[in-house]
Amino acid sequence: MNLYIETENGVTKNHPALEENLIEAFGSVPSNWEAFVRVERPTNLGVYQIVNDPIYAKVEGVWTDVWTIRDMTAEEKTATQQTVKDAFANRPQAENWSAWFLDETTCLMQPPIPRPEFDQAKISSGIFLYWCGAENNWKETPIYPVDDNQYKFDFFTWQWVQL
Repeated sequence: MNLYIETENGVTKNHPALEENLIEAFGSVPSNWEAFVRVERPTNLGVYQIVNDPIYAKVEGVWTDVWTIRDMTAEEKTATQQTVKDAFANRPQAENWSAWFLDETTCLMQPPIPRPEFDQAKISSGIFLYWCGAENNWKETPIYPVDDNQYKFDFFTWQWVQL
């Protein structure tokens, strides 16, 4: 897939087009259209970074997307943190996790006590390790019921409840 972008006096016009489309429209690639290489949007961002929309620039003789990354402003950082806190607080049975806090470095909610390692064999047998807000600690669940019904866990009664 070859791309070209229209230029006028060294400045791009519009957006890149496929070579096949230009040939279909004009019979060949017009002389005022120059090669363009698409660069994917960066994905390796820090938690408090934003990717700006790309600009088209000539790099080593070829037009391309140029992406810039910027750090969030203090206001954007605060808003992002509040969004995470609000989403966490609006989950079903959110009171169970009321002791959890926002780790500002990662912008993730964290328990006051790290989750311990848990035996995979227990999970296979239907026992899970969940945060128990009543005890402010990690606690094993009762065995997940084995029948044709679906269940959700009720953190207040500490039992599986049929849906």
